[in-house]
Amino acid sequence: MSLALIVILPFLGAILPALMIRAGRNACATSTFTVTLLAFLLLMTHAPAVFRGEVLQARWEWIPQLGLNVNFFLDGLGFFFASLILGIGLLIITYARFYLAKEDPMGSFYSYLLLFQGAMVGIVLSDNILLLLIFWELTSLSSFLLIGYWKHLPEGRQGARMALTVTGAGGLSMIAGMLILGHIAGSYDLSVILQHKEAIQASPLYLPALLLILGGCFTKSAQFPFHFWLPHAMAAPTPVSAYLHSATMVKAGLFLMARLWPVLAGTDEWFYLVATTGLITMLIGAWIALFKDDLKGLLAFSTVSHLGLVTFLLGLGSPMAAVAAVFHILNHATFKAALFMNAGIVDHETGTRDIRKLGGLMTLMPIAGTLATIAAASMAGLPLLNGFLSKEMMLEEAAHTAWLGNEWIVPALATLAACFSVAYSFRYIVHVYFGKPAGETPRHPHDPPFGLWGPPALLVVLVVLIGLFPATVAGPLVATVAGAVIGGPLPDYHLAIWHGLTPALGMSAIAVAVGLGLLAGYIKVRKLWSAGPHPEAKAMFQAVIAAAVSVAQKITHGLHNGSLQRHLAFAIGAAVVVGFGAFAAASHAPGQRELLPAAPVAIVVWLLLVGATIALVALHRQRLVSLIAIGVIGMVVSLAFVYLSAPDLALTQISVEVVTVILMLLALNFLPKETPVESSGGRRLRDGLIAALAGIGVGGAAWAMTTRDAATLSGYYLEQSVPGGGGTNVVNVILVDFRGFDTFGEIIVLGIAALTIYALLDGATRGAVGRKLAAWVPDQARSADRHPLMLVVATRVMLPLALMVGAFIFLRGHNVPGGGFIAGLVVAIALIMQYMASGYSWAAQRMKVDYHALIGIGVLIAAATGIVSWLADYPFLTSAFDHFHLPIIGEFELASAMAFDTGVFLTVVGAVMLALANLSRIGGLTETPVPNEGPMEPDLSATHPREH
Repeated sequence: MSLALIVILPFLGAILPALMIRAGRNACATSTFTVTLLAFLLLMTHAPAVFRGEVLQARWEWIPQLGLNVNFFLDGLGFFFASLILGIGLLIITYARFYLAKEDPMGSFYSYLLLFQGAMVGIVLSDNILLLLIFWELTSLSSFLLIGYWKHLPEGRQGARMALTVTGAGGLSMIAGMLILGHIAGSYDLSVILQHKEAIQASPLYLPALLLILGGCFTKSAQFPFHFWLPHAMAAPTPVSAYLHSATMVKAGLFLMARLWPVLAGTDEWFYLVATTGLITMLIGAWIALFKDDLKGLLAFSTVSHLGLVTFLLGLGSPMAAVAAVFHILNHATFKAALFMNAGIVDHETGTRDIRKLGGLMTLMPIAGTLATIAAASMAGLPLLNGFLSKEMMLEEAAHTAWLGNEWIVPALATLAACFSVAYSFRYIVHVYFGKPAGETPRHPHDPPFGLWGPPALLVVLVVLIGLFPATVAGPLVATVAGAVIGGPLPDYHLAIWHGLTPALGMSAIAVAVGLGLLAGYIKVRKLWSAGPHPEAKAMFQAVIAAAVSVAQKITHGLHNGSLQRHLAFAIGAAVVVGFGAFAAASHAPGQRELLPAAPVAIVVWLLLVGATIALVALHRQRLVSLIAIGVIGMVVSLAFVYLSAPDLALTQISVEVVTVILMLLALNFLPKETPVESSGGRRLRDGLIAALAGIGVGGAAWAMTTRDAATLSGYYLEQSVPGGGGTNVVNVILVDFRGFDTFGEIIVLGIAALTIYALLDGATRGAVGRKLAAWVPDQARSADRHPLMLVVATRVMLPLALMVGAFIFLRGHNVPGGGFIAGLVVAIALIMQYMASGYSWAAQRMKVDYHALIGIGVLIAAATGIVSWLADYPFLTSAFDHFHLPIIGEFELASAMAFDTGVFLTVVGAVMLALANLSRIGGLTETPVPNEGPMEPDLSATHPREH
């Protein structure tokens, strides 16, 4: 439970800053800090077990059929990253309190930060890759909010969109790769997947899975060629930049590569894909960083370079390289977070981040200058600092790596990247804090308050302590984390300042010398840079997006032009092509079931069905005739259900048919009686051909199914209807028990449809539309006797009988044909007949039921039935039944499904009546008093006084 609480705490706490900001900025920051501190302390309680090599697990089944479970586990790797996320998070929260301006909405900032923090912790502690994917996408969404926090800045909005687009696309790639990986391993739990290295690497799906997963890792960790989004994310506030670049967002890809290292690494594919990408990214990022004039831009590209360094190490596939990668992740987090916060200090105190406008700040800002010098020297890889140690380990591994048989390419490129790293690190130090001031800055520089320099100072202390005492300060942690990454015994290594005269030391010395030389001749080097090509990633990205949008618009406008006919033609045409394609590609054998002789009555009814269908197609422009033909077709289908011993379906079909015909008649009252010719002869020929082919296909499929024996679920339902659902009417038991969740969703959809119809029709009774409708003159002569006396009397006599029939059908539905759905339709028909016979106004005065509430009550009753099952520790909507005995009445059965059926009944009545009554209401607007109609004439002024 504690593992889940570590993940949940930031999400739960995200609401606190939004509330506490009303109490002041200090209260807002304190509440955020407290939430993160609680999660951090809870994590630290597990530190002893983790350092002993234990793996802590927490498991809850969610959707086990899909392999989606809420499983968390904590090993050395997860503990390491969670510590970075929460530990540096505490420093960022403190720093942000003093960095953000008064006009910045601090409450929303801290809420976004906690959401992002929770998503990151969820990634590193997830033991289920499907759950991990959920958190993975949450990081993209929450980072979008953080990067675009300053919504008034166009570059902030653009950077957020770019980050979301690139990392979101990579996330889609990774989803596919993870699903393949889980399929190969036979489980979606990481703890299981990590035990199937041989099966995964031997699978023919290994390479597709590897490519797709690396697509997600490379985009998230800004590897070439996806590196361009990261510098544009610098439009975010500096606390966000420091957090994303040091311990969270961009480290997610590195984490996943490290997590899957035991099962994916060690192959040639892994080496050439990962190590090559990392080496190229390390080199390109360092080269570009050297010429960036914006402090955060320089640090952003340096981050790209160092992410490439770690990726390169992980790609080598050797245990020693994995140890070096882990060590550099730790070192990079310390000095890079400190440097980003230092860049924010410079911007905050001078009003600019442009290196060309800075210089000589050491005398004016000695504290900030000292911290920046130490952190940047570590980034350059100078001795006695932590960056030197992991850089030496990287160079040592590079010195013994061959690429395509060549032993010089990798060492040379790694050394060149190290040269650029030294150059841009010293440029940060010299051009900002030493030398002559470049000019007046917008603000007079001075050291900031402790709240701004305290957090980076703590990180700089770690930089020095790890550099001086690596085995003591970082040794146990690195060993524990590396053991989790490697998944086996650790190689023989020692974290020490001096390892003797090694190739790595020589390469490092070359890097320092060449780097200082590049800085000394920076003006000339800058001219060479300026003379070369500079492809702008942002422009290329925007061009690609614009082209994709243009193509999508052309396709969309071409396909979706508002024509339902075209939509159906494409959908049905595609189904026809796929169906006949599958038919043509398969072998066929005749069915073995004997055909039954058709009775003469069945043949006559079938001919009636065919005739009505032909009449509908031929006379479809005459709307009233078409409606009659549709009614005939529906009635024939109902008779077919009766003939095939499906009385429940027959009752449902008849009821739905009556309701549909009434609905169409009411709507047809306000429409032209003939449909205009809208389709050309060629389009009608196309549609007829598609319809004929679809009909042949469906008919052929039906023929194939009915002439073959096939195993279906019907046997199970027939056997379990009484013992499992307590009812002999299998259809009703399926609806309210076996497939109750489907029915629950259907009544919700029915209710939404009715509310939609109400919303559409409600506007027709008011305003200009209502006045126009009230003044509408029918296009055909209407009978003066709109409410015939015989119809009025008949409907009123039938109403109690119909209600009794509805109640009878409802009560018997669990054991014989009937049920809540059919009963609801019967009652709705009886009620709507009152509107038709006596007019809307008369019926509305006497029908005091709120149909909106009826829909809501029905859905709530159905939901309550399912919730009661939960409370009884059963799955949602599990029904119960028992037999009872009462005097006089005798033995009877009572099932909880009746309550669910009651909800269905009320929802159906409410939905149908809401739709039909509102159509009838529109008809009431057009009513005008007719003399000599007696007391049956409705008084329209009672409900619509504006009509007179």
